Amino acid sequence: MRISLISKLTIGTSLILLVFMVFFAYINIATFKTTLMEAAISDADKLSETIIKSTHYEMLEDNRKRAYAMIQEVGTLEGVQYIRMINKSGTITFSTDKDEIGRYLDKTEAGCNVCHTSGEPKVQASTMNRSRIFFDKAGKQVVGMAKAIYNEKSCYTSACHFHPPKQRILGVIDIIVSLENMHTMIGTYRNKIIFLTIFLLLSISLAITIFTHHLVNRPVKQLLTQTKRIAQGDLDAQVKDVTNDEMGELTDAFNKMTASLKNARMELEEWAKNLEAKVAERTSEIKQMQMQLIRSEKLVSLGRLVAGITHEINNPLTGILMFANLTKESPHLDPSLKTDMDVIINEAQRCAKIVRGLLDFSRESIPQKKQVSLNSIMEATLTLIGRQSSFHNVDIIRDYQPDLPLVLVDENQLEQVFINMLLNASQSMFSGGSITIRTYAEDEYACIRITDTGAGISEENMGKIFDPFFTTKTDKGMGLGLSVSYGIIERHGGKIEVRSKLAEGTTFTIKVPLNPQGKEALAASSTVS
Repeated sequence: MRISLISKLTIGTSLILLVFMVFFAYINIATFKTTLMEAAISDADKLSETIIKSTHYEMLEDNRKRAYAMIQEVGTLEGVQYIRMINKSGTITFSTDKDEIGRYLDKTEAGCNVCHTSGEPKVQASTMNRSRIFFDKAGKQVVGMAKAIYNEKSCYTSACHFHPPKQRILGVIDIIVSLENMHTMIGTYRNKIIFLTIFLLLSISLAITIFTHHLVNRPVKQLLTQTKRIAQGDLDAQVKDVTNDEMGELTDAFNKMTASLKNARMELEEWAKNLEAKVAERTSEIKQMQMQLIRSEKLVSLGRLVAGITHEINNPLTGILMFANLTKESPHLDPSLKTDMDVIINEAQRCAKIVRGLLDFSRESIPQKKQVSLNSIMEATLTLIGRQSSFHNVDIIRDYQPDLPLVLVDENQLEQVFINMLLNASQSMFSGGSITIRTYAEDEYACIRITDTGAGISEENMGKIFDPFFTTKTDKGMGLGLSVSYGIIERHGGKIEVRSKLAEGTTFTIKVPLNPQGKEALAASSTVS
């Protein structure tokens, strides 16, 4: 049998309320009973005190008849069972119940044992200690109050009485009061409490049921209906009447989840439609990676080949330059041949320059690394080449990250890379322009981005720019600058990325790995941000 959520909540809440309300009612009735009992004992004590004080004068005058008449009148009050007076020897001298007048009471009798429990009688006893609760002959519960009649000065100095001053107690007045009225009041109060408890329990249960239905059950049913519609594939349905509470937040989250599922399905459908294009794009990326690997292997192989060739060429070339200069300076040289010797020397120097470039390209020198900032290396580079003519109409825009982590690099080699990049950028802007230099940290790299507003690189040349001896400059350059730069950054464990568009400019991004301390600093700054 399926029990609804609202029924479970109502039953569970009602049981909890019932337990607490029964406990509260029990404590309340017990407290009320204790309060009434204390009030009854207090009333009996006050009644005893009233009788003693009201009959004091008649006792001093030895008008016993009048005193007993007054006690008899008090005994007729509602609830008073009987009143009796007991003298110091334990004999009942007067009682509203005439049958017990003259009866002797032992010290162990009820009403006497309160003050005679330890051999010597107590002179003082508290109100609660002087009271006793018991059942009378008719089986009804009553409370008894015994109050001592003290030997005051007016008593032992009176003309009609002779009581030694050392005698502290003359006797005891004992009053028995019925507790029937108290039990009636307790019964009435208990019935009211039970009725009120049942009424409150039903009212609260009804209120909980109504509010639970309105605030919980109805939204849950709406969510259940929505879930079934989603299971059937209907992702356009939305739950209406969203409340401004936790259920409303749940409903809103459910609606967002439905919208996300719908978007995900649309994306999957779109992705399925464009799968071929995505595969082609991924294939292109893989080809670029392969080209990069091939380029690296080509550079390594070519570097080794060039190193051998330049070594073999450099020695005879040095000899040619040395003997050509000696011949030019010889006084025996025919003046008509001096111009030819100048051509020989210039061309030999040009070959030497090419050889030096090849040596720089092929030399895999071990980087002398130390911790430096890319910002400081770039500033040093700009100071070095900023006065060249190609930079006269170029604006340098600096956008440095001030807290850029340090990197472990060879400062001279990185400066050579920056020189190559900046010279290429300035030479690509024939009529002037701007170079924007931005430094930042990304992932586990310290990055420097150099963006120019030059002529840009065509699509067909993008795959060749890092090849040795490739250049688009017809008047100068050997096409080794970017190849050398690529090799330096690769030996540092970094990478160079390039983006370009004809007539708009080119952006080179150089990424150098952070050292462990730099990575920790970057992680800490990312956490704070």
